[in-house]
Parts: sequence; C-alpha cells; structure tokens
Amino acid sequence: MRSYPLYINGQDRDGQGWNYTVKASALLADPMGTFNLKRALDLGQMDPSEAPAEVVMGRSAWGERREGAEALEAAARASREFARMPLDVRRAMAEDYHDAIVERAEEFVEILIWEGHPRRLAEWELRGIIEGTAPETLDWMFAQLHSEVEQGERRIVFSRKPDGVVCLNPPQNAAGSNSALGFAAIAAGNALVVKAPRSTPLSVMFLYREIVAPILDRHGAPTGTLNIISGETKQILRQWTTSPLVDDVMFFGDSTVGLKLGADCEAAGKKAVLELSGNDAIVVWEDADLETAATAMCECFYGSSQICMVPKHAIVHPDVADELIERVLERVREIRPGYPEDPDVLLSPVLKADRYFSTLAEAREAGAKVLCGGRRVDTTGAPSEQGFFLEPSVVRVDGLAESRMLACVREETFFPLLPVIVPTEDERTGLLDRVIDFMNANEYGLRNSVWASDPSVIDRFVTEVTNAGLLKVNQSHISFAAPLATHGGTGRTGGPHGEMHYPILRTSHLQGAAVVPSGTYSSEQLAAEVGLPERVAI
Repeated sequence: MRSYPLYINGQDRDGQGWNYTVKASALLADPMGTFNLKRALDLGQMDPSEAPAEVVMGRSAWGERREGAEALEAAARASREFARMPLDVRRAMAEDYHDAIVERAEEFVEILIWEGHPRRLAEWELRGIIEGTAPETLDWMFAQLHSEVEQGERRIVFSRKPDGVVCLNPPQNAAGSNSALGFAAIAAGNALVVKAPRSTPLSVMFLYREIVAPILDRHGAPTGTLNIISGETKQILRQWTTSPLVDDVMFFGDSTVGLKLGADCEAAGKKAVLELSGNDAIVVWEDADLETAATAMCECFYGSSQICMVPKHAIVHPDVADELIERVLERVREIRPGYPEDPDVLLSPVLKADRYFSTLAEAREAGAKVLCGGRRVDTTGAPSEQGFFLEPSVVRVDGLAESRMLACVREETFFPLLPVIVPTEDERTGLLDRVIDFMNANEYGLRNSVWASDPSVIDRFVTEVTNAGLLKVNQSHISFAAPLATHGGTGRTGGPHGEMHYPILRTSHLQGAAVVPSGTYSSEQLAAEVGLPERVAI
C-alpha cells in the first residue's frame, strides 16, 4: 500500500488522519462492501494491515488549519530564496520533470485507473502533461521569461518575476493530471502549496511527492519550496484568500464557485488563476471530412463527458447533418461502460444522474429528438435502475437560434449527452456569420473546434472566433499541440482575465529594466533626457 503523509517544509507529517484509496473497480463490483471497508479505514476503526491488498491501494494524510498555516509559512520563507534560483537551473528542473513523467508513465496511469479513470482517459490525461512539458513547449515558455535588447550603450531587459507563493487547488474529477500544471509555477520561480482533494488524493500525492520533490532536492531548491497538504476545501480556500502570505491562487472547479473565489482574491489583492467549467463547441461545415469529424464528435463521451475540455455540443451544416449523425450513431453504439482497467472502456460512472434525466426531458419537451441513450446501465451495458453508468445520448436540435434556450446547449453538462444543432432553412442566409456569432455568444470559452475544407471558411473561424482559449481546425478536439498550452479559456471558463493559460506566465509578472554603464551620462545629458526629444518641434 502506498502511504503519503503531508509534506511541509521538507518534512513528512502525519496530519490529523488518513484518507484511504480503494480501487474503483472494487467499488463497482461490490459498492456497499467496499464503501464500508473504506469508511472503517478512514475512521480508524480497522487496522490497515488487515485490509485486502487487492482492494486498498494507498492512503494519504489530511490536516487542518494548523498544517495549512505551517505550509504557507514554509512557502513564504522559501519563496524569497527560490526566486533567486537561476533561470537555467529552473529550465533543467522542468526538463527533468518531463523526463520523469515519461519514465513513470505507466505507474501514473495505473494510479489514475485506481481512482476511477478508464485507461483510455488516463492515457489521454498523461499525454497532456507530456505535451505541456515537451521541449518545444519549454523552449517557448522560457523564452518569454527573459529577453534583452541593445540600444547603443543602453541595455533593455524584459524579465518575468515570480509572484511569490502560489497555492493550487486541483479539481476532484481529474486531480492528478490538472495538478501537474502547478510545476510551471515552480518553474517561474514561485514556492508552491498543493492541496490534494480528499476524494482523490493519491495521484496528486504521487506526482508531487515522488516526482517533483526529488527534482527540487536534486537541484538545491530551498526547503519549503514545495508543500503538499489535504483537508476540507472551503476551510483551506478561506485560509488562502485571507492570508497575507499568499500571492496567487490557482483554482480548478465549478464556474460559480471559481468566479466568487476570483472576486475574493481580487478584493484581497491576490491574483486568481482560474480553470473553470467548459461548454465547448465542435462545428462541422458542409465540405468537412465527415468520417473523422464523426470520430471527433464522439470525443464528447470520454469519461462520460465529465471532463471540461471535451466537445459539449455540435453545430452541423444542414447539408451534411443526416449523414454525419448516422456516422456518429454508428460509433456511439460501440461505446460501452465497464471496469476502468479495460482498455476498450470509455465511460465513467455518473453518480449524480438526476440532472441528466431532467436535461434530457427538457430537450424532449422542446421538440428535440433523442436519437439514442437515455437509460441507466450497469457495467455490462444492461439497463439497470441501480446502474452507475448512463448510456451515451445524442440529441438532435433543429434551429440555431432556439437551441440556446435548452440547458443541454446553454450550460456545461457533466454527463454523456451530445446535442447536435442543425440550422433550419430559414437560417441558411448568412449561416457562417450566424454560427460564428453563436460561438462567440457562449458564456464559456475553453476550446472550440472546426471541421471544414474551404480555406476562406477556415480563415473566418480563425480570425473571428474570439471566445476560446484554443481553436482546433480539422484535428481532434481534445488532443494537445505543443507548444500551445493545454488549458485556459475566456468567459465563465477563465474569468475576466481568462485566456490560453500558461501557468509559468500567469504566476509571474513582467518587469522592465534599462541599464547603462556608470558614467555614461553627464548632468546636462540627464536634463536633456527628460525634456522633449529633438525631433519634436514646438
């Protein structure tokens, strides 16, 4: 069994108790028995040595306000020294981080599977970490941190300085992979406090305790540069937003909660780096490659759509809608539930299914056509009122303008439902303008993708779609393309300062310097420099 204490000021700490990680497949096979086993372990009512090794995979410590305060104090002390760490050393750390992720890829994937991620989803998540730290990505990012321009005897310096202490709260649904972005804050020269969620702490603990901490030690980072805690989320976030020791808060989660946190941070003079909900669009134009477009549309169902950056709705040109929908349905019929270890399984359990059924009912009542899905199923795919899975659903919605009235189009959905919006005959006039306006009116702005052949149509989308962190054209919606960032968005996805999100930039700030050798200027020259330049005549 893996065992991860808290990690504060370079020391392991037991904290106030332990959260035990049980295999997700064991929960699916025996929900009540496995739940009771975990509960007994979490409450200290059972000796861990008596727990079945094939079910209990690890444990992670959790703490309270005292441990949280000590982590912030350690980070604040370390931040001043670590900020002086040379850029080339931090670049070497980032390269080591990438290499370690690659080397321990299967180990990381296995832990994600224990936490309930289907293997295909876990491998995709790991691919994002690898692309986000690939050599071409590091080249681009580190080039932004320092540059110089010579102007005669004057040297102009552009340098990004670390903000200081960065606190990271990853999401529960994909804690390990999203927490990996925190290393970029370290690469920027910040000290980092990471909160592992109590529901899925193991992957976060593994990443930072077994990969990041040894890298920092090897390169001589000061004690306290990294601190790993776990505990009650609201309490920890309140501690971060009110502490004078915290400079930045990186928050992953729900938009309503995140935007409120962002406002609290701004009121307290802190920077909020927000990764919130998504409601991505995929557009398929009349001249698109329908075969590959249909495959990309089905990326909606990765992890039962409980991932923010999968396509959440499709907009399909009416001339190809019928054919494309049939291709999509053929693929959806092959998507099945099952245990996360199975490499053919794509769906994850959906525990809060009520909203799925109410959203589906609303769409039906409004005239949308439910083309497939709509039932609870068990791990075999058989209908079951007690099933943990939901059948993938495709809903046809006719009318671009009317579709925004439906919750399945307007809001982020965290269940396997793909609305396919088909513009009506009345909307053909100026259809390209209508579609672009529709995309830009989305309250969320994580990713968008477009499938088309006409270069002029593609250029219109690239030029005029402004509401997204990333636009993909004729590619997988969910794939990664180094050196482009893996995360970030506008609107309710990233807040008022949202954009494509490079944490190394978002947790640093640009400082300029103008340097000349001593004795370069006389008093007369100094006086002349603050007057109007000679080229200006008055």
